[in-house]
Amino acid sequence: MTLREARCAYSVCVAELILYAVSQGYEVALDEGTERLTEKDPTSDHMKGSLHHLGLAQDLLLYLKGVYLRDSAQYLFLGLFWKELGVKKGLNLTWGGDFVRSDGKTTPDGNHFSLSWNGLK
Repeated sequence: MTLREARCAYSVCVAELILYAVSQGYEVALDEGTERLTEKDPTSDHMKGSLHHLGLAQDLLLYLKGVYLRDSAQYLFLGLFWKELGVKKGLNLTWGGDFVRSDGKTTPDGNHFSLSWNGLK
């Protein structure tokens, strides 16, 4: 799959994810998506080559009754939907709530939704 194909497929999945969240009574706002592709953006913690820079990762801000949800566990229903969507579409969609560092410790990032591509997760 080319990067163009991956980005197009990923974009459709993000749209479906947002519509699902809205259908469940939540408000959703986009946070960090595609950023500059050339070098580390000093206003961002994403490094060159990250899936955000490739247009294959999006952070969503989830609100319930006007209150921003900060806890990764509050995004579990979206994470489950996201992973199931990946299975249905034959894509390796990954949810930040499942992140594990190289030392084996978990570092959940529940509002992060991405598509693995070319060995990047």
